[in-house]
Amino acid sequence: MSTLAVPLPVGGTSLQRSLARAERMRKLRAFALTLPLLGFLLLTFLVPIGALLKRAVENPEVASTLPRTGEALQRWNREEVPPPSAFAAVAADLAALPDRSDAGALARRLNSEVAGARSLILNTYKALPIDGSPAEVKARMLALDERWAEPKYWQAIAKNSSRWTADYLLASVDLKRDAQGDIERMPADQRVFAPILGRTFQISAVVTVVCLLLGYPLAYWLSTLSARQANVLMILVLVPFWTSILVRVAAWIVLLQSGGLVNGALQGLGLISQPLQLLFNRTGVVIAMVHILLPFMILPLYSVMKSVPGTYLRAAVSLGSPPLAAFFRVYVPQTYPGIGAGALLVFILSIGYYVTPALLGGGDDQMLSYYIAQYTNVNINWGMACALGALLLAATLVLYAVYRRIVKSELSLG
Repeated sequence: MSTLAVPLPVGGTSLQRSLARAERMRKLRAFALTLPLLGFLLLTFLVPIGALLKRAVENPEVASTLPRTGEALQRWNREEVPPPSAFAAVAADLAALPDRSDAGALARRLNSEVAGARSLILNTYKALPIDGSPAEVKARMLALDERWAEPKYWQAIAKNSSRWTADYLLASVDLKRDAQGDIERMPADQRVFAPILGRTFQISAVVTVVCLLLGYPLAYWLSTLSARQANVLMILVLVPFWTSILVRVAAWIVLLQSGGLVNGALQGLGLISQPLQLLFNRTGVVIAMVHILLPFMILPLYSVMKSVPGTYLRAAVSLGSPPLAAFFRVYVPQTYPGIGAGALLVFILSIGYYVTPALLGGGDDQMLSYYIAQYTNVNINWGMACALGALLLAATLVLYAVYRRIVKSELSLG
């Protein structure tokens, strides 16, 4: 059977061009409307993340202040005392520093590698100028401080003489480079970040599970109410959004302290004879974090539950299924998207918490964000802080990828 071609009307080609041009203009206008949002995301989200990742592998302190020394140590075997030319290069590089603050930054960076490097660098800087032939400079520096004869300080300089390094990222997962540049695990007494990361995931998992156990029945109850009643109660759920985190933490300190309202009520009811230790431990951290993050679990669950028809549950019961079995076999599977979205949101927000564990937890309850702040504000080690931040970012992306994979597989099966 032949197909008859429908002839275009007169001017049909120009009409098609006009429609295509109008479609292009519509797309350009839509793209122009999104430009402010894209620019805002670029400046406030992508650029800071790029700077964080760059700083996590950047090591400028030694490379920029000791360039001659780095070149002199390139052919050094990293086992014996370097040749006199390396001593002369150190003296020349320190003399070329424009300010004492540069020497202080160099000293702090090397001291993070080898204890005692800070005093060694600053004492040598104070003794400048050190002139003469390389052999004379070496003799004067050894007379000034005998530690210049120890290879470990030179090894620290040689290892950090490159501007780009993976040392910070390796240290964030308890790995390091030895004097020869080979990667190895840190000694057992120095492996700190793997337990901290495990603790961070553990606390976040507990908070997520508690939020799910508390938020699921509450969201289900809200979904069964009328719109007017649900809106009124939803305002109470959203109250934590409108209160400062510091105010909420201070309120929990008042409630959970030994003479607080919680212990007072429990003792008044005769349930306990002595006050419970609810502050400066894991219990206080979990309670406060659950209170803050519970709305992030309820909102996704509520939005999904409102879209589940109640007739499904009634139909299952009318067909002979027990109410409890009908609820878990018919209703709960339809809320899996809300469970996954709420759990992912709460867990991702939990692993980045800092203020609440810092104020309500003890020394063994601090999460990874606490040490990021410590390296930023106290130790002034931006490279290590950015490496730990990159570790948290990688964990977040992995969790999101796993969630997307699970959702995609469920949709394909459905």
